[in-house]
Amino acid sequence: MQETEGLQMSSPSSGSSRDSRESRESSREAFDESGSAPAEPAAEQNDEPGLSLEDVLQKYNLERFQECSDALFEKVEFPKEMVSAVHEMWQAWGAQTGCKETRGEAFYTMLFDAAPSLQLLFKNPKAVTAMRFMEGLGSLVSVMGKPVALFKEVEGIGFRHLDLDVTSIRAGFFREALLEAIEEVLGNNFSMLARAGVHCLLNYTGGAFIYIRREYAGRIKTIMTSWNIVQKSAMEAQQQEEEEQTRDEDETTSVEKKEAKDTEKLPEKKTEKSQPMNQAGQGPAVPEAGASGEGIAEDKAMKVPTTFNEMLLFNASVMGYGNSAWMSIVLLQFDDMVRNVANYTRLQEECDVMSLVLAKYRGKIILPEFKAVTLASLRSLLPQDWDTEHEIAWGWLWENIESLLSAMLGKPLLQEQALERFFLGMPPEEATQLREQLFPSFFALAPAGQDFLKQSATRINFIGDKVVAMTLEMYRAPRRMVEEISALGLRHVGYAIPTEMFPPFVSAGVALMQSHTTDEMVVEAFRWSLALIAKILVRTISEGSTLVMKAINTNHKLTLKKAMDVSSRGQRANDLLRITVGTQSISPFYWSIDSGALVCAQTILEDLLTIRADRDVYYYGCNDLFTRHPEVMKRLCVSAPVLLDTLLNGLVWRSRQTKEGMRRVNYYVKHLIQDLDGNASPNLEWLVQHGDPNVIRHPTVILFADILWHRVASMKFVASKLFSVLILIVFVIGQTVLLRHSSQQTPEEEYVMFACRIVNYVGSLTKLTIRHLD
Repeated sequence: MQETEGLQMSSPSSGSSRDSRESRESSREAFDESGSAPAEPAAEQNDEPGLSLEDVLQKYNLERFQECSDALFEKVEFPKEMVSAVHEMWQAWGAQTGCKETRGEAFYTMLFDAAPSLQLLFKNPKAVTAMRFMEGLGSLVSVMGKPVALFKEVEGIGFRHLDLDVTSIRAGFFREALLEAIEEVLGNNFSMLARAGVHCLLNYTGGAFIYIRREYAGRIKTIMTSWNIVQKSAMEAQQQEEEEQTRDEDETTSVEKKEAKDTEKLPEKKTEKSQPMNQAGQGPAVPEAGASGEGIAEDKAMKVPTTFNEMLLFNASVMGYGNSAWMSIVLLQFDDMVRNVANYTRLQEECDVMSLVLAKYRGKIILPEFKAVTLASLRSLLPQDWDTEHEIAWGWLWENIESLLSAMLGKPLLQEQALERFFLGMPPEEATQLREQLFPSFFALAPAGQDFLKQSATRINFIGDKVVAMTLEMYRAPRRMVEEISALGLRHVGYAIPTEMFPPFVSAGVALMQSHTTDEMVVEAFRWSLALIAKILVRTISEGSTLVMKAINTNHKLTLKKAMDVSSRGQRANDLLRITVGTQSISPFYWSIDSGALVCAQTILEDLLTIRADRDVYYYGCNDLFTRHPEVMKRLCVSAPVLLDTLLNGLVWRSRQTKEGMRRVNYYVKHLIQDLDGNASPNLEWLVQHGDPNVIRHPTVILFADILWHRVASMKFVASKLFSVLILIVFVIGQTVLLRHSSQQTPEEEYVMFACRIVNYVGSLTKLTIRHLD
């Protein structure tokens, strides 16, 4: 509340700022009358001396745009004189500043100097945000004189700002910062008519943003509700199909068994006669078409689609779009696009990646075709719920997605080629310089980043080289790079890298690239790719930065316990063992071991192996632990031997009650004996290789080792030694039994002794040879 009041007191539409603006206008007019100022452009001659902003708005009946109003969003037609004045002013501003980057950065600095709190709303780097400011404002100015085009442009930009809390106060700061940035460059050439035009345009746009955020919430709800129904129906249909398939297989098996039994009961001759002959008399007759096999094929071919993907592809073929293979590419990400309709940053990211994938498609892409097929598919899947509201909401969604994709179609290929030519043509010395200067430039913009990069200079240069290579690889293999960057982002979660470090890193990289080349295409390609990589990393870190991971970074037991207390009993094990972002996942337990936070690792083990219960269910994380990490014993033996006792103690439960001086003890050793596939587990082998006698003497190890010996290993051991026992018996007979008399040996005894020695030599040597060869 205090922050809001402060903003209102310093609102740019207050009386003090208006008075100062009027004083500047009067001084400017006096300066013009003295004759020392240059003559105004022709568009500015329409200004009448002494007119204020309110007078100009009243003259053209635009009083409703005096302030930012969100009461109504409709098409508006600005006067031609005002539109011409704004266009000429915009061209003059561009001519004097030289490039969009200069104007954008000047406006960026002025805006956030006036209202630092607004910087929290923009997550992108300064270079990217400044360029988007200029591109958005330029598009608004270009269509200012076209009511329909302006309405669509403002609606599209408002859709992109759905996730931002736009208010009239913040829109006022934005408006005044732009006016001051223009006036700082143009000075007296900034006419009151152009000022009024920019003032009305930005108030119209700001009010539209607020209106869209409020009113379009219903469309978003309609989209999400209908999409959840479609996905739920698809899952139910898939389960039903699997059940029917299993039932058909069982029925087929039973019929085949019954026919086999009936065939066995019939005499052989009767079986031969029972087979009808074909017309040539050379074998059994072939069943008529459609009798059995063809009918089944027709049933499968005429199967009605039940999922959205199946229905869309079916409708695409029916409507004549069967050759549009690019629709299958869009389907892979369409679910993520729909579910993030209210999160423009994520939707923009999905569309950027989609544009990179579509750039690899060597065919004609007509985006409106997908809208027609999508609406037809949804009508078929939602026959009872579909109405005009659904039609408008889904059409609105695809129009916004189409605008985002259309803005990038054709560009990724050109940008990839430009960036590839630049890197291939760069001398080795310049490439080394680019790699070595990346992080020093970043540290100059954000000195706090040095606290998170404590590696050697060689390692930092290697990372810089990988970053530069990733910008080109993003164009070549976008889907693979998204997976790799997501995995990299999860590792940055463990490193506790704040997301505030990424915008200055991108700005430093873009500034460094501008110092090495003047090719605008190369700079834009590098800026766009690096910004997309940063967005994916920021999203991954934001989604993966759970309370547990933050507590692990502190390596404090009490902090971790507080973080774990937030989770329910059923969700507790999953929060401690898995953090998933997209298709990538990381284990907080393993990360605590790898990062050396053994206090937290021990706390996690103790929590997982604690038995909890409510009225109906017991919760014990043993199964979750060994399912997620089957090799946990090996990992502890190698990386954290001090946690072996904690793990083995957690596998034992001792009753509090005693009976006749004894109490019940349960040992949970299933996963120590066998793996998830039911095969023998190598846990005992790992413990033996570890070589710690204290661990081998643990009751849990003794118990599961005894179980393995008595129920599995003992019989195999005895069987493996039978041959050795046989050789020993033969040796004893040949060397001792036959020599137990004082008389002379008979030839028969000598033959037997010779045979025994042959068996000993051949048997022993053969066994040893086979063992060594293996």
